[in-house]
Amino acid sequence: MRFPLNFVIGSIMIIFVLTAAVVSLFWTPHSHSELNISMKFAEPSMLYWLGTDQLGRDVVSQLMVAAQNSVQVALLAVFFGGAIGTFLGLTASAIGGVVEDIIMRLADLGFAFPALLFAIMLAASLGPSLNNAIIAIAFINIPIFARVSRGSANQIWQREYVAASKASGLTKFKISIDHILPNIMAPIIVQATIEFAVAILAEAALSYLGLGAQPPQPSWGRMLSEAQTLMYLAPELAIYPGICIIIAVIGFGLLGDGLRDITDPRLQGDR
Repeated sequence: MRFPLNFVIGSIMIIFVLTAAVVSLFWTPHSHSELNISMKFAEPSMLYWLGTDQLGRDVVSQLMVAAQNSVQVALLAVFFGGAIGTFLGLTASAIGGVVEDIIMRLADLGFAFPALLFAIMLAASLGPSLNNAIIAIAFINIPIFARVSRGSANQIWQREYVAASKASGLTKFKISIDHILPNIMAPIIVQATIEFAVAILAEAALSYLGLGAQPPQPSWGRMLSEAQTLMYLAPELAIYPGICIIIAVIGFGLLGDGLRDITDPRLQGDR
C-alpha cells in the first residue's frame, strides 16, 4: 500500500516531536529549571547546544520538556473531549427526537463561539494551571466530536445488519456499542488527529497568556512570551519555540489529512 505524501511527511514531523517528549521523561542535556546567571545568553556550543536564555537555562532542555507538556495536554484534552463528544453523538443518533435536537443545538451553541477565545475565557475563569488548560481545551472539543460521531452514526443506523440487530431484540445501547461505535472509529480517529494540532496551538496560546503551564514547567507558549521583550537582544529565543509549534501543528494537520485520504473509500482508486 502506497501512503499519501502528506501522511508520510506528517508522520516524520510527529515522530520528531514525540521522540523529544518521550526522551525528556528520562534525559535532558541539563535540568530545565537549572539557573546559571553567569551563563545567560550563552552562544550555542557543545555544552549548550542551542545556547541559554536570559536566566542561563538550557534552551534545548526547555524545548524537550515543553514538548512533553504539549503532547500531554493535547492527548488528555482530545481524549476526554472526544470521549464525551462521541458519547453524546452516539446518544443523539440512537435516541433521536427531542434528545437529538437538544444535544445538537447545544453543540451548535458551542460552535457559535470562537474555540480559542472560549478556551481562554474558560481557563481564565478556572485559574492558570496545566490541568485547567486541559479542561478548557477538552471542553471546546466536545461539540466537534459530538457532531462527527452523530453524523457518522446516522449513516450506520441505516445499514441492513443494524436493522437485523434491532429485529433480533437488541437494545439501542447494545447496538451502539457492538455495531455503531466500531464502524465510526475511522472518522473519529481522523478528527482526533486533526484536533491534536488545534490542542497544541491552544495550549501554546494559553501558556503565552499565562493561563497554561506555570513556572518552573516550561511551555513553548510561555517561552515565546518571555522572549518577546528580548527580540532585539536574542531573537533566537522566540524562533526556537516558534519552530517547534509550527512542526507540531503542521505535522498533526498533515497526519490527519493523510489518515482521511487513507480511510476515505472514494480515494482508494487514486492510489
